[in-house]
Amino acid sequence: MTVSSISPLGAQRPSVAAGARLAASTVLGAVGVRPFRARMLENASTLNDTLPVHSKWWREHAKAEGELLYVAIGDSTAQGIGASRPDRSYVGVLADGLRAATGRSVRVVNLSVSGATTTLAVHDQLPRFRALLRLQPDVVTVSIGANDIADWNPARFDRDIRSLFAALPAHAVVADLPCFHLPRNERKVAEANRMLRAAAREHGLVVAPLHEVTRRQGLRGILTQFARDMFHPNDHGYAVWAEAFRPALAPVVERLVERDASASAWSRVTEQRAA
Repeated sequence: MTVSSISPLGAQRPSVAAGARLAASTVLGAVGVRPFRARMLENASTLNDTLPVHSKWWREHAKAEGELLYVAIGDSTAQGIGASRPDRSYVGVLADGLRAATGRSVRVVNLSVSGATTTLAVHDQLPRFRALLRLQPDVVTVSIGANDIADWNPARFDRDIRSLFAALPAHAVVADLPCFHLPRNERKVAEANRMLRAAAREHGLVVAPLHEVTRRQGLRGILTQFARDMFHPNDHGYAVWAEAFRPALAPVVERLVERDASASAWSRVTEQRAA
């Protein structure tokens, strides 16, 4: 979500259909099932219609007040494309977990843009994120880079991921790229993840092991955790993504709980003294 003067871009670059073409040419196209590939593209077109719906939902919910501030940087997965509702993206699932763990209301500023690459995140989302730093976000998550694989440029990816990570606070949690399952793209993903982890180490950031968590899902995950375009997760898939983030976010949540407990104790002491 965003404050009134800061909102996700409405432009979608590239479209969901572009992602589906990548998925169809790898996960399904490798099998040579042309009718199935055509159906995936048709399904992707249907999902494309949800892009403005999800973007609008996050912008509107950004105006809600919250005791804690959660800021997300990402692409269509942060928007929740493929989920039954926007708040069932991994961002929405994590926000619900944060509310439950702390007992506090949470404002979510979702800066993500469907179709975003690392380059677009640096140019479009990073300026908005810097404007929010004055509000001292309590939780920051980043998941970006999957769309870079379609037009893979290692030097560009390394440059942009380092620029992005350099602007993040020390408590931000960044995810590596998810598993693409087939060797042709997994070789690129492995290279991207090596660069991503090196940049995270350089800036002292914790990496959520999204690749390993999604890889372990195997064939079951391919069959049950993807939306109709076979590229974006469905509700079940997003729950798995959230599980990849949870261990990395646990220390952040614990500090928030301890901070609130200390504040409550201090408040009781000052009230007693005033009495």
